Amino acid sequence: MKAVAFYDVDGTLVSTNVVHAYAYFARNVPTISGKIKRSATLAVSLPFYAFADRLGRKFFNDVFYKNYEGINEDRLYVLGEELFEKVVRKRVFRDMVDLMKRSRAEGYAQVLVTGAISQLVRPLAAYLEVDAWFANELEVVNGVATGRLVPPVLAGPEKAAFVRRYAIEHGYDLNLCRAYADSASDIPMLCTVGRPVAVNPDSGLRATATAHDWPIIQAD
Repeated sequence: MKAVAFYDVDGTLVSTNVVHAYAYFARNVPTISGKIKRSATLAVSLPFYAFADRLGRKFFNDVFYKNYEGINEDRLYVLGEELFEKVVRKRVFRDMVDLMKRSRAEGYAQVLVTGAISQLVRPLAAYLEVDAWFANELEVVNGVATGRLVPPVLAGPEKAAFVRRYAIEHGYDLNLCRAYADSASDIPMLCTVGRPVAVNPDSGLRATATAHDWPIIQAD
């Protein structure tokens, strides 16, 4: 492979996000009381999570993933596979699947770099047949999630640093690499490569992409 094409996932390759994913987990915990408690807590916390995301993606991750505390590791794996088959597969952007095929044919390694947790990303990565994928990992103690993420947490500048390290360690020229993302939180990652692309960008990323003449894709 001559270079790498790095992809964010939520909003870039699929129309779902981490809140949708956890809502599915909350609705499918084993007990009725657990379903009610987790779903109600999520609903009343949504305004706070929106505020947290504006403060920074890493801060959002730190507070949001506390929701996973107490969920069995095996159940996380099973529900991750189930979520993909029942929800995510239907919400993959076909335009991006076609783009990835063309990119692979051009000689680019296909690599996912996402702040989602690994249990959610694994089935998508297999479906897309990517060359490598990297996601956040929930800390697990005695088979149960603690609600904390294992460092380094892939978010904002940390994703950019990871992309840089990956390219250097594998001998790729960053000026030839591509990166695709939908959020202003990923501007540092996009600035790391020579060929950044905004996909379904939010207002912050759209403004930056327009100012720097980056390509903008509206994917379905």
